Amino acid sequence: MPFTRITLHQGYSNAQIMQISDILQQCLEKEFAVPPHDRFQVFETLPAGLYVFDRHYKSGGRSNNFIQFHILAGKPRSFAQKKNFCSTLCARLHTSLDISPDDVMVMMQFNTADEWSFSNGLMLSEEGS
Repeated sequence: MPFTRITLHQGYSNAQIMQISDILQQCLEKEFAVPPHDRFQVFETLPAGLYVFDRHYKSGGRSNNFIQFHILAGKPRSFAQKKNFCSTLCARLHTSLDISPDDVMVMMQFNTADEWSFSNGLMLSEEGS
C-alpha cells in the first residue's frame, strides 16, 4: 500500500511520466512485494525556479533530469529490500529512459495499518474484522 509522490522538473512528456510510473510500480511489486493493483502515485512537475536542489550533495552530479521519489508505505521493509528497490529503480530508469542514477533520490517512510483509510472511513486495520 505505498503512496509515492514523484517530483520532477517540467519538460517530461506524458509518455515519459507514464513510463516512470510503470517502472516504479514494477520495482515496488518486485522488491517490496506490493500487489499489482496497489498503485497510488502523484506526479508533481515544477518549473526550474520552484525546484531547488543541490547538484552535488552526496551525488556525482545532478542534472535537470533529477527526480525525487517520496514513498510512504504501510509496513516496514528490511534494509536488503530497500537497497534492492533503490538499485533496481535506478537501473531500470537508466536503461529505459537514460536517467542517470545520480539523478534519482529516494526517501522512504513507514507507518501502520492504523494510519490508512482507503475508503468509507474504515481504517485499514479494521478491514476483515
